[in-house]
Amino acid sequence: MCQVFAGQDPEGYTPITRRLRLNGQSTSIRLERNFWNIVDGIAQHEGMTTPAFVSKLHAEVLELRGEAANFTSLLRCACLIRQEQILAAGDKIAAE
Repeated sequence: MCQVFAGQDPEGYTPITRRLRLNGQSTSIRLERNFWNIVDGIAQHEGMTTPAFVSKLHAEVLELRGEAANFTSLLRCACLIRQEQILAAGDKIAAE
């Protein structure tokens, strides 16, 4: 079982730093390549660029909850939610 996890391609968990603006402030976010791929996919699905999506998400979090203690972790969790949505949609299609 651990080979699935331990044997993964290191490219996927290579950290990538991207610079962008959140609410007019220049910042950088460091995520693993696989997470950036998911964030890019979410942004595309929403019809936005990745920086626009991340900025909009940040603004919405500020409005709902105030400043996120760890926005990078919030992004990773958003990726997990998206993957769960994709799996659930696939399960519905498979059941039909």
